[in-house]
Amino acid sequence: MSSSQRGFSLVEMILAIVILGVGIAGVMLAFSTTNRGSADALVQRQMLAIAEGQLEEVLSRPYLPVSGGASAGCARDGFNDLDDYNGYATSGQICTIDGLAVASLNGYSVRVVVAADTLGGVAAKRITVTASRSSDSVQLVGWRTGYGS
Repeated sequence: MSSSQRGFSLVEMILAIVILGVGIAGVMLAFSTTNRGSADALVQRQMLAIAEGQLEEVLSRPYLPVSGGASAGCARDGFNDLDDYNGYATSGQICTIDGLAVASLNGYSVRVVVAADTLGGVAAKRITVTASRSSDSVQLVGWRTGYGS
């Protein structure tokens, strides 16, 4: 009778461990890169939400100037037309319309520029909203004409 033994030799075991180690290292590197990038995506989405909200607020105001329109600090409750938002900016904080800082948005900033322009030969106002945090920023541009004025 012949006794044949089956199994791995020491060389085969070492080779298998090396191959598995390289594979696991590659998967861990991919996981690390994805995990690091996911926080940046969250910041980008938050800046986009801030910019969209601010742009919608500005676009909801009347096109033609209305008397008054002053507010203090980062409050916007007195803004009553598009032009009142020109030059509005916060640094390191986002505020509600009545000027209360939103604690969960510390570190974010927003800036609004309203400029007279033409859109296809029609008098219009170009609204540029920039939301930023650190060195990242998102910029949205909206247009408003004097329809129904």
